[in-house]
Amino acid sequence: MFRDGDLALLHRPLYAYLTVAPRGERWPSPRPVWFEVTADGDLQMFSVPGAPKLDRLREQPRASVVVAAPTGEPEHWVAVEGTVTLHDDGGPELAARLADRYWGTLDEQQRRLLDEWRETGLVRIVLRPSSVNRYAG
Repeated sequence: MFRDGDLALLHRPLYAYLTVAPRGERWPSPRPVWFEVTADGDLQMFSVPGAPKLDRLREQPRASVVVAAPTGEPEHWVAVEGTVTLHDDGGPELAARLADRYWGTLDEQQRRLLDEWRETGLVRIVLRPSSVNRYAG
């Protein structure tokens, strides 16, 4: 589903803004997350087990993600909608890969946080795209 230009943007260490279905009278509230594109063309992220977004994803297993080029670059964004599956395996490994991608060399505080995530156990969130919208100016 992704075009070459989409993948060029998605392979950069940019935040994805994840939106899940809200509860009750709340409005949708996107959250910035780290992510990667899998070999199968899915997007995967991780979360700590007690995060409210996981409960909402269990109730309604669908989400959207938007990734945009930073200010100062020509406008370019990719918006993805799709179904979500939650996995108890692979979260710590994903977090370690993404820490390397987003942080590079880890300082002591970042190493402690990564260790805490490993100890807590992380949930891997996999979004399978059903729709991709894009703009590249």
